[in-house]
Amino acid sequence: MQRRSSGVEKICSVSQINQYIKNLFVRDYLLSRVQVQGEISNLKYHSSGHIYFTLKDEAAQISCVMFASYTRGMTFRLEEGQNVLVYGSISVYERDGRYQLYARDISMQGAGKLYEEYEKRKKRLLEEGLFDEENKKPLPKYAKTIGVVTAQTGAVIQDICNVTHRRNPYVQIRLYPAKVQGEGAAQTVIRGIRYFEKTDVDTIIIGRGGGSIEDLWAFNEEELVRVVAACTKPIISAVGHETDTTLTDYAADMRAPTPSAAAELAVYSYRDLTMELRESARQLQQSIYH
Repeated sequence: MQRRSSGVEKICSVSQINQYIKNLFVRDYLLSRVQVQGEISNLKYHSSGHIYFTLKDEAAQISCVMFASYTRGMTFRLEEGQNVLVYGSISVYERDGRYQLYARDISMQGAGKLYEEYEKRKKRLLEEGLFDEENKKPLPKYAKTIGVVTAQTGAVIQDICNVTHRRNPYVQIRLYPAKVQGEGAAQTVIRGIRYFEKTDVDTIIIGRGGGSIEDLWAFNEEELVRVVAACTKPIISAVGHETDTTLTDYAADMRAPTPSAAAELAVYSYRDLTMELRESARQLQQSIYH
């Protein structure tokens, strides 16, 4: 950037500033060849073949991208919570004005702490028989009332209400507002399950939106998993997106890939039932006539 004769910095565009900062990164030899160790989080495999993720430790995190041309040589698939060593360069993504790590090679360094704990709990509870299919309760075919344990605000409860109203406006939805992330979240979900267990609801849905393994960790807490497995009412677990799997998914009577899918499973279609009854009546009248 050149100075005006008056001593005032010249006016630059945002693009010029980002490009200038990027050139500073490019000229730094250390940043062009770095090895960074950390835990995988917010992982996304894009349809283009690129991999986007966050690398983090106890105190900080950095955004990362691995372009499709570099992924072809990988012998394993990245997963949430893995502890990895990433080789690449640090540069600036000019459009957003943020720096990120451009990965050229990734090697495993052992599972991350949370992922490792998740696998240990899963194995132990599986051996206990907590996830056995023979313990699963069937969902009632004609539920009249659905209890939902989730955050009071957000897309989850809205999606469930929209699908329910579309399928059957006569089915009631009751909400138990719960904290679904962070400290104490598992306890509020447990209180919601125990509350509905004492009421006349036919089915319970527990759910929240997608996120990293840290965001969904409350649904891996052992106390909550045991309460889900022991509940006398059928429970549908709708936690995270389709690719997210928590221990409550294994313990629940049914796992839904999304909250909307949970409502589809729990609520029968009034229109379909009406059509079935009409067809049955027609067949009955025909039989009587003959």
